[in-house]
Amino acid sequence: MDKQYAVIGLGKFGYAVAQTLAQAGKQVLAVDKDQELVQEIADYVTYAARADVTDSRVFESLGISNMDVVIIGISEDMESSILATLQAKEAGVPLVIAKGMNQMHAKILKKIGADRVVMAEIETGIRLGKNLISGGFQDFFMLSDSFSMVELAVPDSWSNHNLEELNLRKKYEINVIAIKKGETICVNIHPEENLCMGEILILAGENKALAKLMKKYKEGDI
Repeated sequence: MDKQYAVIGLGKFGYAVAQTLAQAGKQVLAVDKDQELVQEIADYVTYAARADVTDSRVFESLGISNMDVVIIGISEDMESSILATLQAKEAGVPLVIAKGMNQMHAKILKKIGADRVVMAEIETGIRLGKNLISGGFQDFFMLSDSFSMVELAVPDSWSNHNLEELNLRKKYEINVIAIKKGETICVNIHPEENLCMGEILILAGENKALAKLMKKYKEGDI
C-alpha cells in the first residue's frame, strides 16, 4: 500500500511539500490553523483540515497515528512546532520530519524525537517531497523548475560496462557528471573505464528524462 503523509503547517515549506507529494499521487492530509491556507490547498490534497495542533485531541481526531510520515512545517511558532512533533511521536508515527527555525530549535526537535530536521523554505520543501517519492534515486537536487541532478546506484545491468558502451546521453538524454566511489567523488570520468557495483552515479538532466529513467529502473528495464 502507498504510504500516507500528513503535513502540519502550510507555510511556504509545508505547502510545497504537500503539493509535491499530492501531485505525485500520494495520499496527503494537510493541516493548518489558517482557514484560507486550508481552502487553498484543498483541491490538491486528499484531505485538508483547519485545526489547532497544540490540542492533543486534534491529533487523535485526525487519525495521525495511522500516518506513515508526518512533516511538521511549523517553525516560527516554536512552541507549536515542539508540541506537534512530540505528539506525532507519541502517536507512534514511524517517521516525523520537522522544520527547524535555527540550530537551537533543531536541537530541541531532535531531543524530543524528530527523526529528521530540515531548515529551509520552498526549495527544501520541493526537494523533500521529491526525495520521498523518488524511489531508486538516493538523492534529488532541483536545479530549476525543469532540470535536476540525482544520485543513482549503478544498476546491475550497467556494472562492468563503460559509459561509452552505455551511451546514456543518447539513450536517456542524461549526463553523468561525476561518480562517487566510497568517500571519493570523481569528476574526471574516463568513458572507457568500467562501472562497478557499489558506485554512485551523479546524473543531470531534464526532469522528464530523469522520470523516464526512474520508471525503467523500477520496472527492471535497465
